[in-house]
Amino acid sequence: MIPPEFSIIIPVVNEEGIINSAIEHLGTLHAAASIEIIVVDGDGEGKTIGVIQNRNVKTAVGEKSRGNQMNRGAAMAQGDIVIFLHADTRLPPDAFALMEAALSDPACLAGAFDLAIASGRPIYRLIAKIASFRSRLTRIPYGDQAFFFRRVYFQAIGGFANIPLMEDVEIMGRIKKQGRRIVIINRSVSTSARRWEKEGVLLCTLRNWLLISLYFSGVSPERLSRFYK
Repeated sequence: MIPPEFSIIIPVVNEEGIINSAIEHLGTLHAAASIEIIVVDGDGEGKTIGVIQNRNVKTAVGEKSRGNQMNRGAAMAQGDIVIFLHADTRLPPDAFALMEAALSDPACLAGAFDLAIASGRPIYRLIAKIASFRSRLTRIPYGDQAFFFRRVYFQAIGGFANIPLMEDVEIMGRIKKQGRRIVIINRSVSTSARRWEKEGVLLCTLRNWLLISLYFSGVSPERLSRFYK
C-alpha cells in the first residue's frame, strides 16, 4: 500500500457533537491529495472516537493532554507531512496544495495558517487579525492555526513537550531558537467562536493574553494550567 502524503491528527475530548462534521469536511478537500485521519481521544472511555462513522479513520485513546495526544497520533502517522488540527477548526479548500508548496522550500520544515473566527461579529474579525499579525511578527503561531511539519523533522525534534499547557507555543519557540524557518501561509483556517461565546469575548481574550505573557515571563505551564479550563 502506498503511504499517504498527509496525516491529519485531531486530538479530542468530549467532541462527540462535532467530530463527524470535522471528518466530513476533510473529505471534501483531499481530491488531489492522499490523506489519512487519526483521532486521539483524551477521554479514557473513548466517547468521541466511539461515535465516529467513517471506518477508515484511525483512532486511539491517550492521556488527557493535547501534547501527548498529538504525539500519540504522530507515532501512528505514515504521511510525509503531519497536520495537527483542532476538531473545531476547518482548513481552507486548497490547504494541502498550500502546505506542500510551503514545505517544498528545504529551509522550511514547519508552518501554520492565518486565523479566522467563524462569526460575523466585528470583534472576532479584530481578534483574528491581531492573532495573525502577532504570529507573523513573532513567528510563533498558536495551535488553532493548524500546525504542519515534515514528519521526519517533527520526530527529530522530539515532538510536543509533555506539558499540560502551551505545548503549541513551546514547540514553535523551540524551532525558532534552532534557527529554522516557520512559514505562516497567507490563507486562513476558520475556527469556532464557541470558547469566546461561552466565556465572554473580553474575559477569554484577556485571559489568553495574560497566560501567554506569564508563560514568556517564566511561569511554568503546570502553574498556568490551574487557570485554564
